[in-house]
Amino acid sequence: MGYPGDFLRRPGRFGTDRHDRAPLPIGEAFRWVPIRSLSERHRNRIAAHLLALAESDRYLRFGYAASDEQIRRYVERIDFERDEVFGVFNRRLELIALAHLASLADDGPARSAEFGVSVLPHARGRGYGARLFDHAVLHARNRGVDTLVIHALSENTAMLRIARNAGARVQRDGGESQAVLKLPPDDIASRVGQLVEDRAAELDYQLKLQARRMDALVRTVAELRAQLSKAGRSQEG
Repeated sequence: MGYPGDFLRRPGRFGTDRHDRAPLPIGEAFRWVPIRSLSERHRNRIAAHLLALAESDRYLRFGYAASDEQIRRYVERIDFERDEVFGVFNRRLELIALAHLASLADDGPARSAEFGVSVLPHARGRGYGARLFDHAVLHARNRGVDTLVIHALSENTAMLRIARNAGARVQRDGGESQAVLKLPPDDIASRVGQLVEDRAAELDYQLKLQARRMDALVRTVAELRAQLSKAGRSQEG
């Protein structure tokens, strides 16, 4: 179940938010996390996020310690027309958490998708993996997907815990495990929920972008003032 290089054709295999196993404080458990849908123009940011993962984290995410070149090929092959990619940005607009909902081949009338997630080390312990999973489930339901699959190394207890908490059936085969979660059909609540979450996340991103631009403007003005002040002192001397 899974061979080296499979991630090049099955993008959503594993997760790296190992700290999701710890319970969150009550305040954190109910804090909303803005999750933004990513597109073709975000390929470089997606690559930068995955390349920032340490060897051990790449091992959990892809099933083995993927090289930089293998990760770049993986990113190049993401099909944004077929799949969905989600991200969490911090205030500096760094992509700190990433999820890939990859469509699998149709098997009869049912449709299935595969989920994979990664979180940068300094952003762990905040439940981003679980939040991204819930977000992916919502989008999957609204796309008519009725089965969500997670392939993970058996040692990746955090990812398997997320799946079990959602009600997935987990089967272990040696060093690898497969979690299968049956999804209910979409309804008005799921449609409205996705619309609200997506628009709120886009607004959050735009506010962060404006804040970054304002910070850059303030720094530029401060630098100009410092240069003018220095020039004035030089002329007085």
